[in-house]
Amino acid sequence: MRFILDAHLDLALNALRYDRDQLKPISELRALEAGMIGKCRASCTVSLPEMRRGRIGICLATVLSRARPAPSDDPGGLRQRGEALLREDLDHDNQTIASAFAQAELAYYRMLERGGHLRMIRTRSDLDETFTRWQSDDTGPVGILLSMEGTDPIVDPDHAEWWWRQGLRTACLAHYGQSPHAMGTGGDGPLTPAGRDLLAQFNRLGLILDLVHTADTALDEAMEIYEGPVFVSHGNCRSLVPGDRQITDEQIRRIAERGGVLGAVLDCWMLHPEWRKGAGCRDDVELSRVADQIDHNCQLLGNCRHVGIGSDLDGGFGTEQSPSDLDTIADLHKLEDILAERGYGDEDLDAVFHENWIGFFREALPA
Repeated sequence: MRFILDAHLDLALNALRYDRDQLKPISELRALEAGMIGKCRASCTVSLPEMRRGRIGICLATVLSRARPAPSDDPGGLRQRGEALLREDLDHDNQTIASAFAQAELAYYRMLERGGHLRMIRTRSDLDETFTRWQSDDTGPVGILLSMEGTDPIVDPDHAEWWWRQGLRTACLAHYGQSPHAMGTGGDGPLTPAGRDLLAQFNRLGLILDLVHTADTALDEAMEIYEGPVFVSHGNCRSLVPGDRQITDEQIRRIAERGGVLGAVLDCWMLHPEWRKGAGCRDDVELSRVADQIDHNCQLLGNCRHVGIGSDLDGGFGTEQSPSDLDTIADLHKLEDILAERGYGDEDLDAVFHENWIGFFREALPA
């Protein structure tokens, strides 16, 4: 079974928001949630035992906590537009509160690390040691690169250094709607002055820029200002599934030219152009559509060196919103046969499942 690096999992968010003990088997988590109301209850697909079963030995593990924009900072009215842009389970009144919650998520990772269940990867030597160990022993800690989905918890540019010292290694500037630093999914707009200052700190620290969720105009500006490596942790192709959450072919080419990698997402609405949240049937989406996304990028770029997996399988949804032939995250391995049937050889599959991400972070992380 191939080793997998998954570039986007919200492990701490699930523990703190949904009260899911990530050390328990999926079957036990689902049983505990049986009868609960609310989206994704009793249908979760990710826990550490299931990751080990699927040899998903390294992931980008997020902190995610949003601050509602002040009306004066939100000229497009995104504050009031749609569940994804204004969510009680994610949003806080200001950045101070958002940062405090993100630090609670960080504390969860540290507690799991203290118990020997996780290992935080801060350097390329950490990465190499974790990857090498997993080749002979898959019973040890899962390696995590600490990632921030939306930089709302960085309360001012100087605060970025504090987060860096805590182990933060990647971040995207926005999630949905207007953040303090950039426009995100759901609209278009530029970086804010604070966002430009924050990117200067990213340059100084070597903090790696994730371009996911970043609005088109802000993405263009960020690629001009930020001098370091860029990637997309979990983003699919806009040419296959329209919508500003997805990545255009032009953006894909530009990111690849900078040496970046793009992680394919397994959320149904990002795999099928007619699938709608709350109304779509998962039977309409199979893992073959994830392979379509990977194959599109490989054909577009002429090689397999810039594609990977960023499953987001615990991103506020469960089996009801993931491909019908996937029950848990361990089923990512079903993609091997699908891609092999399309002519992808062993070297190509290694590249997609882990080598592209390992190579990218080996270059981007400090020694």
